[in-house]
Amino acid sequence: PRPGAAEWLAPERVRALARDFGALLPYDVRVGEERITELPAPWDRLYPSPGARRVALARHCHGLFGFTPLDSIDLEVPLAGIRGVAYVLPSAVSPAQRATHRVHLKGMLLTERAEQLLPDWAFFVRCVLDTDSLRPTASRESLYEDETLAAVREALGERIRDWLTGLAAGDPERLAAFLAVHHLGVKSLARHDHEMLRTMLPWLPFETTDGQVSLEEFARRHPVVHFTRGVEEYRQVAAIASAQGVGVVNGGYTYDSELIEALPSVRPGTVVAELDADTVTAHLDGVEPGVELLLTGFLAAARAKLDPLGCDVVLRAFHPLSVPALHLDDRAARHEQARADAEEQADDLWAGILGSLRGSAPRARLVLNHLNPLIRRVSSLDDAELIGTAVESLYGQALLMAQRPLRPTDSALLNRAFIDLLEWATRGTADD
Repeated sequence: PRPGAAEWLAPERVRALARDFGALLPYDVRVGEERITELPAPWDRLYPSPGARRVALARHCHGLFGFTPLDSIDLEVPLAGIRGVAYVLPSAVSPAQRATHRVHLKGMLLTERAEQLLPDWAFFVRCVLDTDSLRPTASRESLYEDETLAAVREALGERIRDWLTGLAAGDPERLAAFLAVHHLGVKSLARHDHEMLRTMLPWLPFETTDGQVSLEEFARRHPVVHFTRGVEEYRQVAAIASAQGVGVVNGGYTYDSELIEALPSVRPGTVVAELDADTVTAHLDGVEPGVELLLTGFLAAARAKLDPLGCDVVLRAFHPLSVPALHLDDRAARHEQARADAEEQADDLWAGILGSLRGSAPRARLVLNHLNPLIRRVSSLDDAELIGTAVESLYGQALLMAQRPLRPTDSALLNRAFIDLLEWATRGTADD
């Protein structure tokens, strides 16, 4: 060794490197008297029982990758001379994280960082395998991307699909344990593979107004599968829709809206519809015409107050009674509001261009709950100034309850309404 590099020839270091790179070589390799090669490979050995094999492979995984797998999947592509195993990660990982795998070429370790070996959706496994057909790059640090590698990637992906299908058919407990951690990977696969979606429908969890249930179960309970495309939209309407008997699925999480929209293709007869403000409002009970006529003045004042904010006011009766007001909008309404905000801040040229894009999109609306005692008291006020402050306060509170991001105008309104209410509450109090 060069001066200062003697540790590379220390016996323990040599044994570790030889075992790491050459454990699967088809020769009797020894360092001193210690045998390095360990043929047959762990996945090819005979074990007394499936349980013993699972334990042995878990031990092998821990030694290579440092984790104990949830399960192991045999990988075999005879035409490409590939044998190996995929280990299922015990914890969730990001789909954006590039999975790296360990590849041996004719027994010699080629790389520990092969990235193109499996389809992108199979980010929940780590593989170790031996091949005699895949081509290494000139640096022998990765695999050459060619038709052979593409075919192998597809074949290995099919093996993982078969494993998932087998769990669904014969081992639901192991499948449930797997999905509790890696449902995102299965959803990623199912959005492109309708057969996998059909297989996994009874198992994949979705957030709904009925709790965490599968789409299959939810579709059996509701004639129409309503869904929202955003988490914020779902939070806006979940409690109210549930109280009115309207089932809603939260499609705001990764891949969920795509899977919901694909539901009719694997479950014929299922009706899927994106939930909008009109649908929610239509399911709320109307107020008797005579009552609404008596409140015409109040509603006119409320609408005039919120009109500059691009929000209409309607009166309905709904449960739960504790909710005084509900802020409803949809994607089209938000796009129209964003266009209007941009038009207001733009110069004459851009204001004209943006003005020409004005559409007939519905505006946001503040739905006042006539069953709520506070709304009844506010609607009976005679003071126009106090009515305006109360309506602004209800609007701000409804925005906060919906967990929507506040625009600068909304924040200013909340601050103003809070100060006005304090002034009104302390009016007539003697100064010290």
